[in-house]
Amino acid sequence: MIEYSKFELENGLRVLIHEDNSTPMVAVNVLYDVGSRDESPEKTGFAHLFEHLMFGGSANVPDFDEPIQKAGGENNAFTNNDITNFYDVMPAENLEIALWLESDRMLSLNFDEKVLDVQRKVVVEEFKESCLNQPYGDAWHHISDMAYQKHPYRWPTIGIVPKHVEDAKMEDVKDFFFKYYGPNNAIIVISGNVKVDDTKKIIEKWFGDIPRRNTPKRNLPQEMPQNEFRAKIQKADVPVDSLYMVFHSPARADEDFYISDLLSDVLCNGPSARFYHRLVKEKQIFSQIDCYITGSIDPGLLVIEGKPADGITLEEAVDAIWKELDELKNDLIPENELIKWKNKVESTLVFSEASILNKAINLAFFELLGDANLINEEVGLYEKITRDDIRKMAQQIFKKENCSQLFYKATKSVVDN
Repeated sequence: MIEYSKFELENGLRVLIHEDNSTPMVAVNVLYDVGSRDESPEKTGFAHLFEHLMFGGSANVPDFDEPIQKAGGENNAFTNNDITNFYDVMPAENLEIALWLESDRMLSLNFDEKVLDVQRKVVVEEFKESCLNQPYGDAWHHISDMAYQKHPYRWPTIGIVPKHVEDAKMEDVKDFFFKYYGPNNAIIVISGNVKVDDTKKIIEKWFGDIPRRNTPKRNLPQEMPQNEFRAKIQKADVPVDSLYMVFHSPARADEDFYISDLLSDVLCNGPSARFYHRLVKEKQIFSQIDCYITGSIDPGLLVIEGKPADGITLEEAVDAIWKELDELKNDLIPENELIKWKNKVESTLVFSEASILNKAINLAFFELLGDANLINEEVGLYEKITRDDIRKMAQQIFKKENCSQLFYKATKSVVDN
């Protein structure tokens, strides 16, 4: 059981504190309720750009990293469709340094044209390196654009095209910051060797005077159920053919999410899972194959991706996948197989809770979903899943009309003799 205290400042900042006296360290996690789904279709990649800008200096601190390093700590961040998350880990006696730094960049960034220019270039280069110059790097652009017709999940976090970030003006940056990076749009979790009462006072000291922001109410276009099979063929200079199949699946806060997650484990979570054991090892239809869920706050995707073995066509590979999916739709999985995956999930969750950083990140995310105590309830939600639940979820998800399929074909060079 992970125990925590929770309170809210007058400016709307939500704070959770978890005491863990088994470690000399403390983790500070700051989650902002903004991701790429909050962007305009004409200005994508902004949430990711801000992840970089938040390290470029703030109102009173020209260099964020140096004080963290001098305090014996480390820090990083990540952005996805739904959130932007920053974290710091350091010796507990230096907690106030992390809170001072995080409060200063929540108060205001250093809106400097040179910093913006540098970070624009960094993000654009990252786009080119990861999407344009990497084999299969733009696959997710094609997949998400097929699977989503209305919802802003139809573009990846890095953006639709580099030009959106290249064209970012300072007024665009200020507007985005003061909309979304305020205390009333953030959740802070402190996890580690701290005392609740002392930490509350420090939080109030550094964050209490930051004004609320006029964060717009989220009103995203909702995706309608997919009722047609969608397919695309993309040819490029890649090493081998690859295939991607995506199916709409439950939202993260939906209780059915846990069934879809366990279903993906049954298919592909290590060498004993069905896809690897049957399609890679036994039948040698694939050289590699993976299956996972996006786990997004709004309804997400179950993703299957793989590379056929030599001599196997993409069509043959897809047929082999559908045979496995149809078996899950038609037959109950053996009880011992279900128990195995439940045990693996439980051990993974318990192991992750050993890290103060993981606890801080998870508490913040579950608080955003509406119930931080989910961190203590997840094992039970997996435990009550039945064999029939797995079969019904397979029937719900694995329908041809719910599938978007990408064939990524390698172009063959022809040499004239």
